[in-house]
Amino acid sequence: MPKIKHIAMTAKDPQKVAAFYMELFGMEEVGRSGDSHVYLSDGEMNLTIRSCKADGDADVGEGGAGFEGIHHIGFVVDDVEEYSEKALKIGAKMLSPAKAVAAGASTGGGAPPGRPARSNAEVKISGPNGVVLDMSETGWIGN
Repeated sequence: MPKIKHIAMTAKDPQKVAAFYMELFGMEEVGRSGDSHVYLSDGEMNLTIRSCKADGDADVGEGGAGFEGIHHIGFVVDDVEEYSEKALKIGAKMLSPAKAVAAGASTGGGAPPGRPARSNAEVKISGPNGVVLDMSETGWIGN
């Protein structure tokens, strides 16, 4: 059964928002991608704090450019291609290029340290209510 492995939220100041969660809940920083992404973990699940999306981003989401809040949910699945096909059959919209998945390329901005190239968001889709979903076979940094 697929498992939720991370929730990602967008923020105008990712460092400030990450510091809030670390101080309040004792979450630990497990990674960072420049100033745009801070990866936190409670040891079980990850919380990604990332910069707001811009117009033209394939996965800008229903909130639009500049939206601050929950952006997407990341799932670990056994077979990304199988779940991608299933998602499309039941009405999901493909947000990442299907050929990138087939070629084994990461669509999530590169693999975290110590992970194979097919990591992070191997595929991004949106469900019937527009919520963005990531699917990965390998999980995310800190998992």
